[in-house]
Amino acid sequence: MIKDKILKRLRVVPGKGVSLKNFGTGWAQNDELKDAGKEAVKERAGEILQANREALSEAQELLWASDSHSVLIVLQGMDTAGKDGTIRHVMSGVNPQGCRVYSFGVPTADELDHDYFWRYILKLPAKGEIGIFNRSYYEEVLVVRVHPELLDKQRLPPGKRGKKFWETRYRDINEFERHLAASGTLILKFFLHISKDEQKKRLLERLENEEKYWKFSLADLAERRYWDEYQDAYEKMLENTSTEHAPWYVIPADYKWAARALVADVITTRIQSLDLHYPAVTPQQMEEIRRAREILREEE
Repeated sequence: MIKDKILKRLRVVPGKGVSLKNFGTGWAQNDELKDAGKEAVKERAGEILQANREALSEAQELLWASDSHSVLIVLQGMDTAGKDGTIRHVMSGVNPQGCRVYSFGVPTADELDHDYFWRYILKLPAKGEIGIFNRSYYEEVLVVRVHPELLDKQRLPPGKRGKKFWETRYRDINEFERHLAASGTLILKFFLHISKDEQKKRLLERLENEEKYWKFSLADLAERRYWDEYQDAYEKMLENTSTEHAPWYVIPADYKWAARALVADVITTRIQSLDLHYPAVTPQQMEEIRRAREILREEE
């Protein structure tokens, strides 16, 4: 497992200001790792990822059996930050029956006829399930904040769209998550923090590799022009919505293997901390088990 002091550096402390410059995008997140070779750390990250896959598989089975909690995983990040790959590698060992992944794109006309939480509420995980939101209701304080003209499509009541408007949205999100947490949902939020140079590199890979052409969209380049605005929006989001019941983790994402190991470790550790138990067996059930055992043993 990853040392607590490393994970502590990734957690956004509730109530404190946030500057993304204080969170690295690479693999050396503390003095110990700076002295280690990249290949050595990469190998160790692979071991951690595999160990957490196995532990997560066991934790998911217990989550399903106990039927007392659900887990909501929120992934946010700039284009090419590695959200899809993180889901694929971290969750590869879990039972698909108890895990649902949802990717949210541009709202449909029907979705715009409801409040912005509506389409996300419909996809929340049930007790015993793990739900993964690839992008989420946080887009309402990210892309919508960077492009406030999108608010016109939501046909909101008249009013100013200044600082108080966004503070209200942060407060609404916090209260929404407080309600989910109180109802038994473990909320795990990850911001995959990628550098502008690394994003450029990954976009070029999509343009130079025929097998990745399908991933490319001119919209990616259009949004890249708003890089600074997005960084500011992310800082404000992290600062205003990292809470004790639903903290944010800023994951260095320039090295995919590092990001996946860190996310896997947080998910596994937090689910294990729920102190779940298999359902207790009643005396009547124990008698039925005893009888069934005898019947099977007496078979010829």
